[in-house]
Amino acid sequence: MAERRMDADTPVFAIAVAAELAGMHPQTLRQYDRIGLVVPGRTTGGSRRYSTRNLEQLREVAQLSSEGMSLPAIARVLALENENRTLRRRVVELEGALRTERENRPGMRVFAAGSAGVTPLPGGRRIRRSTEVMLWSPRAHRRADEADGDERAR
Repeated sequence: MAERRMDADTPVFAIAVAAELAGMHPQTLRQYDRIGLVVPGRTTGGSRRYSTRNLEQLREVAQLSSEGMSLPAIARVLALENENRTLRRRVVELEGALRTERENRPGMRVFAAGSAGVTPLPGGRRIRRSTEVMLWSPRAHRRADEADGDERAR
């Protein structure tokens, strides 16, 4: 049997247990669910299951409500906290992806241009400066391409 990893969002508590842990009546939790304030997970049979994060939200709702904040204002605070958590998680993912990219492609973003063309350089490597000048002419470039085409045709 596969082991299931639990985190703060894993729904585990039945409504009676969650209500007791949050210090609320189960009917209050049902009302908060109906209005979308604190929405628990559901079992396949439709029973509510609350996560530890839901319990934190319920305690926060109780605290803010006791301080006189309206339920719509509390809903907005909770929505902003969820958005903040999601964005922070995304920043961590992107930082990891950037770190991986840098580790797997060191120096591949540094280039040098010279008479031999453009070449990638390993990070931290410096090249000798050159004073040579190379002229590029579209006509000369076209003629070279045509000559290559003639040789390929042979």
